[in-house]
Amino acid sequence: MIVAFSVAPTVTFTETAEMSEAVARAVSIVNKSGLPHETNAMFTLVEGEWDEVMDVIKQATDAVREVSPRVSLVIKADIREGYTDQLHQKMHSLNKALEKEHN
Repeated sequence: MIVAFSVAPTVTFTETAEMSEAVARAVSIVNKSGLPHETNAMFTLVEGEWDEVMDVIKQATDAVREVSPRVSLVIKADIREGYTDQLHQKMHSLNKALEKEHN
């Protein structure tokens, strides 16, 4: 499965309401997980089996909870058993379709 998730504090204790340090704590958990992943400006994508992906999301959420009394968590999942490396394969399929569209 591939899960896109976003976790962020809804309460910050800085005047500028910076969330990047709290989010960095979460992304660090994902980086250490050993699971295939990507992070962009809005979401982190993690690929793996249900239990391992959900465990990483819980750990990442807990890391943000350590610095904020209230946390926002958004999760979207593509559950497709028997497939791996879909982070790359989906982009490959999209790029092939775009190439075909332009020719």
